[in-house]
Amino acid sequence: MLKAPDVILLVDDDAAVRNSLKFSLEMEGFSVRLYPTPEALLAEDELPAGSCLVIDYRMPEIDGLELVERLRSRGVTLPVFLISGRVTRSLRARASGLGICDVLEKPLADLVVSIRRVLDARP
Repeated sequence: MLKAPDVILLVDDDAAVRNSLKFSLEMEGFSVRLYPTPEALLAEDELPAGSCLVIDYRMPEIDGLELVERLRSRGVTLPVFLISGRVTRSLRARASGLGICDVLEKPLADLVVSIRRVLDARP
C-alpha cells in the first residue's frame, strides 16, 4: 500500500481547476487544502510536515516559480509539483533550479503518479 502525505497544498487562482483537482486527489485518498492565491499560502505560519505542494505556474501578482523561491527562502523544503497550461524547456530548467520535483502540463493525467513516486521515495 502506498503511503499518502498528510495533505496536499494546492495553489491555483482558477476555482474550477482547484475544485476539480481537489476532487480528483481526494478520490485517490489524499487530503487536500486549497489556496486561491500565493499570498494565501504565504500567510500560513507553518505548513504541515509530510505534505507536498501543487502550484499553478501562471497566476496574477506572484507566479508559481516566485512563490517557490519565497518558500525556499523561508526554509520550506516540501516537495513541489508545478502545473501549467504550457510547459517549455525554459520553464522546466528554471523549475529544476528551484528543486521542483516535476512540471506537469494540463490536463494533469500524470499528477497522482508523480506525487506518489516522489513521496514514496522519501526516507
